[in-house]
Amino acid sequence: MDEFRDEANEPDGKVKQDMFPSIIGRFDKAGVKVNGTKLHWLGSVAFLFVIWQAASMYYQSNLLLPSPMVTMIALGDAITDQSVLLNMAITLRRVLLGFFYATLIGLPLGFLMGYSGTILKIFDPLISSMRQVPIMAWIPLAIVWLGLGDGPTIFLIAMAGIFPLVLNTINGVQNISPDYYNAAKSMGAGKLSIFTSVIVPSSMPDILNGMRLAISAGWMSVI
Repeated sequence: MDEFRDEANEPDGKVKQDMFPSIIGRFDKAGVKVNGTKLHWLGSVAFLFVIWQAASMYYQSNLLLPSPMVTMIALGDAITDQSVLLNMAITLRRVLLGFFYATLIGLPLGFLMGYSGTILKIFDPLISSMRQVPIMAWIPLAIVWLGLGDGPTIFLIAMAGIFPLVLNTINGVQNISPDYYNAAKSMGAGKLSIFTSVIVPSSMPDILNGMRLAISAGWMSVI
């Protein structure tokens, strides 16, 4: 664990905050100058629409692939339809509930596994095994355990979000420099103070990244 922490820290003892850099960040660090990010973004969207329009003209079928204009018109009709808005609100409620349960379980477990090597060794085989199971494979068990309705959907969203939260929280805790712990202990900080003043703030960038991945996985798990 100490070797892992040393590799994750900068030479001056500062914790790396870019453990998951963007593609642009990777190219920028490699020496490629990246300017005009907004213009590049607009260019990529325009390129997508051109390919989309060309493909729709090739198929000439609104059933197989409607054109961008037809899709935009349908989108305008959908966002003014009360039944569509109601269903969107129901879906959003399910995603937020699943994300809440994932956070409720994933954060404490991630803190414990990141701080304690013993707990990490106990739970790591279970976490590593369960996260390999495709989320759709949980559907039959979710229906058997929770019946029909919102229960299975919320369960699947929570299952999809727990693992990114756990892994990123572990990463955030283990990336904390030992100097921070030593400094806090030298000033008489107890375990609770170290947790609230050192562990939580220092690991927050990784936790937020885990939350971002969890909410994204939750949306992809909506059935």
